[in-house]
Amino acid sequence: MTREAEGSASRPVLVVGSGFVGTEIARRLAAGNRPVTLASRGRPTADPGAYGARWTALDATDPAACARVVATVAPRAVVLVHGPSDVTWCESHPEEAAAAHAAATANFAAVPGLDRVVMISTDNVFDGASPHNVETTPVSPANAYGTAKRQAERLLLDRAASPATVLRVSLVYGHEPAGHEKWLNFFSACAHRLARGEPVEAPDDQWTTPVLVDDVAAVTSTLLRHPGALPPLLHLGGPERVSRAEWARVIADALGAPRGLVTAVPRASGRYASRPENTCLSSTLLGSVPGMTETPLHDVRSAAEALAALFPRG
Repeated sequence: MTREAEGSASRPVLVVGSGFVGTEIARRLAAGNRPVTLASRGRPTADPGAYGARWTALDATDPAACARVVATVAPRAVVLVHGPSDVTWCESHPEEAAAAHAAATANFAAVPGLDRVVMISTDNVFDGASPHNVETTPVSPANAYGTAKRQAERLLLDRAASPATVLRVSLVYGHEPAGHEKWLNFFSACAHRLARGEPVEAPDDQWTTPVLVDDVAAVTSTLLRHPGALPPLLHLGGPERVSRAEWARVIADALGAPRGLVTAVPRASGRYASRPENTCLSSTLLGSVPGMTETPLHDVRSAAEALAALFPRG
């Protein structure tokens, strides 16, 4: 690590959004002894104090509230992981989704003097026509969530008063405990059911490049440590392209559950109807960022085997 990068590692970070991805990013930064504060409307499910972070209440669509949090936390970097991010909800509330993403983005794009702003964006900015989307692939949002995120991307990159990077990520997964009110990520939703011996239906016509949440956090941390210029747009997808149905079978294998519990269905038959056929990302730029070669990405099988112990069969 360069002397400049070592200096950046001690500078406070504000993570806007305390959901699944935001929490893991904060956890990773805190583990590296970087001061980090999570900001969200509601208190996080996992206590940030337990892993060395802080939390503050924030309505990110309120410019005055954002200004107060920035003045109090005095961050040197901001990571935007704000919602709403439920694709199905956004499809039913397109105007609300777009307004929320735009307002929060505008509030933090206006903050001057930061080392960097990183926005976590989505593969849903593509229409699904291509099995692999790189940073130069023309965008064509597939749904209301993709439209809202694309508008927020443009807003950040056009108006940012500090260096800014959009990191589009593919379908993020990892362990989440059962019993949450919100919809679990695909991996956890499947794993909990399969561990209980319950059937799982998964589309065989919806493809993704799944990326483990730990890898998203590691890549984000590396971007924040880099003291030099970064591309304004980067992609992060997992190392392989799989259908959700095949992925569910891999999860079953890792848990020692019968593959027959997984039934392949068309995506149009359930909550994945608004997802594009391909939510797959590849990058031509990420590998050139210093430190990225030290962050190998997990494939779905090795990740499933590593996570299996967190889903005991019963």
